[in-house]
Amino acid sequence: MQATIALVDDDRNILASVSIALEAEGYKVRTYNDGAEALRGITANPVDLAILDIKMPRMDGMELLGRLRQDSSLPVIFLTSKDEEVDEVLGLRMGADDYIKKPFSQRLLIERIRTLLRRERALREGGEAVTEKPIARGDLVLDPSRHLCTWKGEAVNLTVTEFLILKVLAQRPGHVKNRDQLMDAAYGESIYVDDRTIDSHIKRLRKKFKAADDDFSQIETLYGVGYRYKDA
Repeated sequence: MQATIALVDDDRNILASVSIALEAEGYKVRTYNDGAEALRGITANPVDLAILDIKMPRMDGMELLGRLRQDSSLPVIFLTSKDEEVDEVLGLRMGADDYIKKPFSQRLLIERIRTLLRRERALREGGEAVTEKPIARGDLVLDPSRHLCTWKGEAVNLTVTEFLILKVLAQRPGHVKNRDQLMDAAYGESIYVDDRTIDSHIKRLRKKFKAADDDFSQIETLYGVGYRYKDA
């Protein structure tokens, strides 16, 4: 099925050039000049993935992401400028799946899109995920075939990246996973992200579980080594 992508940026040149590149790859593209317009459009007509600029009038990318994350886990890629490292980290903590710095290669952007959509389909529609049994670790239950995560019976809404990171940790409780292993699990070997990206996703995971349970402490940090899911 042809995927639909929302492209949100106040730079009309970026909207035009990226739209042409994505359409040439077979994607449907909906373009928006600002976050407020995009929120209305995406709410009325859901998309498969969103690409958001951070700096926009009326409603910036951060606010738009926060509004979208209230009831959606669609894959989101941020477009950031070189001087926006703090915004990158904040965006990842809020639930963005990836970010790309401007100026960027359109081929790189397309590869990131393919990776996220491939993971989304595998988790939600079929592929290898269908044959995977739910993972139960005490109060945690992960169901890959339905992209469902619960803690003490309460649903925890995770992005695709968060789900995959948690899954690889929970599959082997007590075993340490370094950042490279988590990157491969969440992004695939062909995509490189820096250490800060994985750290931000871990912080976001902890925040979501603590919102469901203040006593949550299952994801442990081993400084200089990596992370592990606490063995029961």
